[in-house]
Amino acid sequence: MALKTLVRWVWTVEYGLRRLPGSLARAHRWELTGACRGCGSCCERPSILGNKLTWQVPAIRALFLAWQERVNGFELIEAERETGAFVFRCTHFDWTTRTCDAYSSRPFMCRDYPRVLLEGAWPELFEGCGHGLRDTQGAGLAAALEQTDLPPDELAELKRKLRLE
Repeated sequence: MALKTLVRWVWTVEYGLRRLPGSLARAHRWELTGACRGCGSCCERPSILGNKLTWQVPAIRALFLAWQERVNGFELIEAERETGAFVFRCTHFDWTTRTCDAYSSRPFMCRDYPRVLLEGAWPELFEGCGHGLRDTQGAGLAAALEQTDLPPDELAELKRKLRLE
């Protein structure tokens, strides 16, 4: 538990520095909208993308998976080589109440969901998630679409699918 506390403290400081206003971190294309509804969908099958080293070196993969199991409470369900993802079952997720029994010490990927997705090219949220995504760089495209002769309902649907609303 002391190791997890130390790692969490180091990560929190490092992550906080990246979030400082005026930091050197690039602006995200996506803006998070809405709020968590507590549906628990993000807890059902947590997935982590493994880097090449994790996939190619068995000792590193074993260490990674041991950390996930012992520290985060993630039990491996499957390893998807095609996508590079490790899919887990979280031992802290209560399927009846759809809550986490270790909420105060939950892993960073849980703590920072869905903000962690904002760096992706086209982030996908879970069905029914209270959060939404808005394209911060889509104003020009939205204006161009307004100039088309699309029927209003089709225009609205296209803008919704492109996350321009």
